This record gives sequence, C-alpha cells and structure tokens, in this order.
Amino acid sequence: MTPAEAPPPELVALRDAHVVHKARTGGVFSRDKVYALTGADLTIAPGETVGVVGESGCGKSTLAQVLVGIQRPTAGTVEYRGRDLWRMTPPERRTTIGSDTAMIFQDPSTALNRRLPVRQILRDPLDVHRRGKPAQREERVRELMSLVGLPTALADGLPGQLSGGQRQRVAIARALALEPELVVADEPTSALDVSVRAQILNLLLDLKERLGLALVFVSHDIQTVRRMSDRVITMYLGRIVEEAPAADILDQARHPYTRALFSATPGLLDPIDPIPLVGPVPSATRPPSGCPFRTRCWKADDACAAAMPDTTEEGSAHRFRCHHPVPAGETTRDLVSQSTEASQPASTATAAATATSKEAP
Repeated sequence: MTPAEAPPPELVALRDAHVVHKARTGGVFSRDKVYALTGADLTIAPGETVGVVGESGCGKSTLAQVLVGIQRPTAGTVEYRGRDLWRMTPPERRTTIGSDTAMIFQDPSTALNRRLPVRQILRDPLDVHRRGKPAQREERVRELMSLVGLPTALADGLPGQLSGGQRQRVAIARALALEPELVVADEPTSALDVSVRAQILNLLLDLKERLGLALVFVSHDIQTVRRMSDRVITMYLGRIVEEAPAADILDQARHPYTRALFSATPGLLDPIDPIPLVGPVPSATRPPSGCPFRTRCWKADDACAAAMPDTTEEGSAHRFRCHHPVPAGETTRDLVSQSTEASQPASTATAAATATSKEAP
C-alpha cells in the first residue's frame, strides 16, 4: 500500500456536526428548534477510550448516536475510516453501522426484547447479517456468553428472569456479536445497583483490552470517566467546550465549566468546596449568544456575549473554547474563592429583589 492509499489514523471523525430538532412543546405550529449538537469536531483513534461528560441535556447522548450512525447530523459530516458515512450507498451504510459500530444503551430492561430468550437476542445480529451457518451462529452465541461471564444455562432464559447486571452483560454481548471496531456505551451503569456497577465497568475495560476496541464512554459519573478514559470530552449545551488527556483533566483543565464540573466530586484525600454556578442551565431552544456558558460563568464579560470563542490548542491533545481560560497552573481551590466572590453580588441582588417583591402590596 502506497502512502497515498494508507488508511487515515482515525477510526471515526466528526467534522462540524450539527443536530437540530423541532421542539415538541410549542404546539403544532411551533417554529422552535432544539439545538442538540452544535459544531462538533471529534476524532477517535482505533483502540482509544474517549470519555464524555456534562450535565443532563448537554448533548452527550446525541453525540453518541451520531457517532454510531443512529442519528444523521443536520449538517456536517461523519467519517468512518475516511469515508463519509452518509454518502455511502444504503447497503454499505447498513453494513458499516451494523457490523463495525455498536452501542450499549443505558437501561438493559428496555434495550432487550423481553419476549425473546437470551440465545435469540444474541443470534439476531448474526442472522440479520448472515454471519456463518446456523451451527456456527450457535457456537458464536456460546462464545459471547462466555466472553461476558454468563453461564450457558441462562441461554434459554428471558430478560425478565435475569438480574440487572446479567441483563447488561447480555446487552454487551449483543453489541460485540459482529466484532465491531467502535463501541459506544451510553450511561451503561446508571440503571444498575451500586454493587454491580464496578463489575460491569471492569468487564468493559477487560473487553476493550482483549478485543482492541475503540470505546466511547458516556456518563454522569465524571470520576469514573476520568479513570477509564484516555481522553475526556466536556460538553455544555450541545457544544464540545474542552477536550483533554484524562490525566490532565482534573488540575489542568482550562475551561471554567470543566473545572466546576470536576470540583463537584473532589477526591477524599484533598476535599474542597465545589465551584458555585449561579443560575439555571439555559434552554436548548434559545441558547445564549456567544459562549453558551457565559450566563453561569464568573469570568463572563461583553466579549463572551458577542461571539463564540475560537478553539485554542495546547499540544496535540488539549483543546478548549473560552475567551478567558483558567490560567495554566491555577488550582481549583483558587477558583472556588474567585467564583464565590464573583457570585456574591449577584446573590445579594437576587435576595434584594426577592425581598422587595414580598414587601410590595
């Protein structure tokens, strides 16, 4: 293979991807739109683990669905091995989405067909894509159950007869049935008991190493994401606002929102107060002008309202979008005191307005 024919280094690449939905809350004639994903640029290398964090409604699940081809972007491109996924012929796209990518959903109780036995659930991808002969498919089912630590005696059981952890193991086995290169796990442990979450996380890490998978791990548990990932993506109101190596995300993140997010779950050895964020998350139907985080950021000024900041790159693996980034070397403990002082005038003004309204006749 000549250098010109060499495959791209990335497995999947998003280029300026946008997802816009029609709002469901404004009635039949509503023209409101939900900006679920805005200007997403992201590459994932083979065998890499990328964590995605952010508050509820920030676009994490939409990003996950775009990566595996479940959701077509409104604008922008999704490239798989250098080819635009949505410019492929329908048969090529079905093969790519069905065979080379897979998704593990949040709740195995709803992700699995409750009327089918485990054996059939695991056979379905093999039957649809006609992988091997019937005897080979049965053998593959046994391999998959062994791979995720399920006894073969459960093959004829229904999902409702299994524990939550066992159901999630079935969902993981189904995702691996066609030997994908990319697996996206969307909150894979949030519906499970605390006692089995660690088991499922360890299983995912073990499978990633054994099978050489690229893994995208979406979760609210930001400390778990940091420990599992090579890189961490921070999202806010549909935008990727920072991307950094997992080893640096805790103390060297440059975006104020990333620092605030990680300060909410500090380590036990050096506990600190969380960075206070004043005000609610803005609506995705009417996002603020400029930087979407400016309405809650203690560093915000007129420049933040005027324009979305450009992407700043530090090295090859750290990118962020902020007009006033956290200075390199500044500790989160310093930011706590700064943000607290900045929020006091706003809090005082809010309290005064509340008192005035109560006194008014």
